[in-house]
Amino acid sequence: MGDDDAISTGTVVYADCVHCGEPSEYPESVKGITLCPLCEWHEAQRTACSG
Repeated sequence: MGDDDAISTGTVVYADCVHCGEPSEYPESVKGITLCPLCEWHEAQRTACSG
């Protein structure tokens, strides 16, 4: 049952959200603006209502 730890050999460093600084769901290797799930949701709400 502890085999899950043995499978993940590398650790993923997640990029910080550009708005609040919380960890996002994206690795640091991802290019562009990274947002945490909450800020991503807020951004989607703002863009959905702007038209």
